[in-house]
Order: sequence, then C-alpha cells, then structure tokens
Amino acid sequence: MTEAVGKEILIEGVDPRELYGAQNVWLEQMQELHPGLKIVARGSSLKVLGSKSETERFARRLDGLVAYYLKYGHISTEVIAQAFSGGISQENAPVDKDVIVYGNNGNVIRARTVNQQRLVKLYDDNDLLFAVGPAGSGKTYTAIALAVRALREKQVRRIILTRPAVEAGEKLGFLPGDMKEKLDPYLQPLYDALNDMIPPAKLTKYMEEGTVQIAPLAYMRGRTLDQAFVILDEAQNTTLPQIKMFLTRMGRNAKFIVTGDVTQIDLPRKSDSGLTRAMEILRRVEGIGIVEFDRRDIVRHPLVKQIVEAFDRTSGGEAEDAES
Repeated sequence: MTEAVGKEILIEGVDPRELYGAQNVWLEQMQELHPGLKIVARGSSLKVLGSKSETERFARRLDGLVAYYLKYGHISTEVIAQAFSGGISQENAPVDKDVIVYGNNGNVIRARTVNQQRLVKLYDDNDLLFAVGPAGSGKTYTAIALAVRALREKQVRRIILTRPAVEAGEKLGFLPGDMKEKLDPYLQPLYDALNDMIPPAKLTKYMEEGTVQIAPLAYMRGRTLDQAFVILDEAQNTTLPQIKMFLTRMGRNAKFIVTGDVTQIDLPRKSDSGLTRAMEILRRVEGIGIVEFDRRDIVRHPLVKQIVEAFDRTSGGEAEDAES
C-alpha cells in the first residue's frame, strides 16, 4: 500500500481566485481529474494529500497552468482539462490564433472587422500606427487589446494611454476635485477598456507602480518613452505641433498607436487639427502603418451605424461622441 504524503503548493504571481475560478469551479475540476488526491485550498496555497508520484505530477501540471495564465491571462474548462491530463507546454498550448487577448470573465477579444484585422496585422511590421475612423469602430479598443497582449508577452514594460485635454462641449474647470479628479471622467473610456482585459486587483497594482499610466497629452512633453506601448486617443483634437511632440517621444523598443475621428474635432477651429496633416506627411515613411476605418467597422449597437450615417447625410458627420 502506497503511503499518502502531504504537499503544500504556494500559488505565486496570480490571484488564487482567478486560478480556482468562480465558486472554485476550476479547482473542483482539478479535483475530478485527480480523484486519487485530496485537494484543499487555503488562500494562496493548496494542500494536496496523496501518493508522492501523484502529488508531484499534480504540482507540475499546476505550474504549467499558472505559466499559461501568466502568458495568456485566460483559463477555461478546456485549458484545465488539457493542463491536468497531458499537461500544457509551449508546443501544445490551446491558443486561438484569431484572439488578440483573453479578457476578464472568459471575455475573448478578437479583431471583429476587416479593418480591425488590418490593424492587428500591421502591428507586427510597424512601430507606429494610425487608426482613424468613426465612433464605435473599435479603433481604441483594438489598440488597447494589442497593448495588453504586448505587456503580457513582455514585449513592452508599460502601457501609456493619453488624450489631449480638450473638452467635448463641456468645461473641466467647473468640475469638482483636483486635476486628476477632473480628468478621470474624460479618460473613463480608456479605463473601461482596461477593466475588460485586466483583473481589477492587477490593474490597480499596475497603475500604482506605473506599469499602466493614463494621462493627458500635456504630461508627455519632455519624456522619452522606452519599452512602452503608447496610445494617443482622440488625436483629432491635437494641433500639428502637439502631435509632432507626441510622436517624437518614441524611445527604444516602443510601439505607438494614434487613434482619432476627424468628424469629431472639438478644437475652436477645426482646421487646427493636426491628425490628417500628420498622416499626409508620414504616409510614405517606412515603419508607419495607416488604417482608415469606416461605417462598416462599427461594432456597437446596430443603431449606432444608422445614427452615424444619418448625421453624415444631414450635418457633415459632426455627431458628438466622447468614445472612439
């Protein structure tokens, strides 16, 4: 008779709640796949009781699962099944090649339109991308998904998201609080996208340590952004000198994406917008990709596409929408 041994496995680098699943559903699946073991969760450690060979096999497979999660940010029933039957390795990891990144609560983020797919493809060969088009076409969301993937895969050390602090028909000066509290509502669409893709506790930690930064464009002046994935959102509200200032912040091993919608310029004079002019100047520069989204890319509620079309017909496309 094989003598049972106890082994304590410390869970490091991942929130145990993400590994065990809601109401321990994935932990229960692990137990079902190893009926010869008794597995008890104690916070950030697992107490495993069984034969020595079985407990060591379980520990190895759990290590593979943790490594998979740290790389892809995603666990599913299928992933658990593979990890605790044959184990997960770099060669057999169950990865959907069409997925940009796995978000929270099983949310799968894919490039859903032709131009979103073009943006993902151009990312591989260009360090600077322009993504312009109407509200709701997924420009910013796709860009942030690429940034989160790059951070997870350690292609960059940090993500920086920025917007020009131009009010979309509102006055920030009348809002209560300090500058950060005034600006946070304006930057909320960026927070919303990040909250879809990074677990809340991890996002809070990233923001506290500067791994993820969200700031108005003026804060970029004077910086050199090395090993960073930087997204300039609402770029139609930059002047040509401002967008030049931003682009020249690019440091070593950096990726930049500029997004905007030239039909939603909030500057006092629309002719002051530097986005279109910058694209004209840089269009033929090697290493720069440009993707022009259109109404066919709108992926919000079906009515949004009709709303954009109606405003385009009647008022030159000046519909106001704070989110891109």
